[in-house]
Amino acid sequence: MQSSPALSIGLPIALCVIMLGLGLSLRLEDFVRVLARPRAVVIGLVCQVVLLPAICFVLVYFSGLPPAICVGMMLLAASPGGTSAALFTHLARGDVALGITTTAVGSLLAMVSLPLIVNLSLTAFYGQDGVVKLQVHQVLRIFLIAIVPALIGAFIHRQYPALAARMDRPVKLLATLFLVAVVLIALVGQWGLLATWGLTVGTAVLAFAVLSFSAGYWIPRMLGVERRQAVALSMSSGIHNAALVIALAMSGYMLNNPEMAIPPAAYGLVAYIVGGVFVWVLNRRAPV
Repeated sequence: MQSSPALSIGLPIALCVIMLGLGLSLRLEDFVRVLARPRAVVIGLVCQVVLLPAICFVLVYFSGLPPAICVGMMLLAASPGGTSAALFTHLARGDVALGITTTAVGSLLAMVSLPLIVNLSLTAFYGQDGVVKLQVHQVLRIFLIAIVPALIGAFIHRQYPALAARMDRPVKLLATLFLVAVVLIALVGQWGLLATWGLTVGTAVLAFAVLSFSAGYWIPRMLGVERRQAVALSMSSGIHNAALVIALAMSGYMLNNPEMAIPPAAYGLVAYIVGGVFVWVLNRRAPV
């Protein structure tokens, strides 16, 4: 099923608004922290870019799900952390600055890792004919839509902090409304597929959410990362930028396949529930 012309135009606009909202929360000091103490960020990014896609691939390869759903799960696994991870990090008493930094750097890194993982996934589930061969103009288009708005937001934050503070709430509200609209379009447009595979997709999404939060916390802890930082990495790993990959799946400039948007659309709800449970557990286990 192909996305409509309205989606082909509307989704890039939605993605611009979402990335602008991310940029409004970025500060130069967040990147300075990466240079000063890069170990925790590197460990978190390796978990997100390498470990989580590997876990997801094993999970869906033997699931018997349709190829489009499997690729949608891999899109989800390849997506960077979502901006709301910072809120969950705060509630769980984690290192919020580290979480924001990891999300920011992960979003830039996804420009390389996400197309690579998508191509490998399309080869695995569709065969060689399904591979997306990104041309230079396509890469530039993604850059203009995804990265430039984030850079503009960061510039506004640095040069006009009062304006950024005033814009932050309405932009986030607008981005949320866009995301809700996109999720509803994805679910309504693929209702027949959802009715057939909903329980299986829900089980796979729930399992991946639990594994994402768990791996994001315990792998860093096993490697000596202190608790507050591990909490931040757990939230950055578990709260994916579902809006980004929904837009990539449904709009015409990359995949143009709304079926692939179903897993990240479902994950957007499941992750908040699982994340809330993790916050509760971590707070109960937190040292007094």
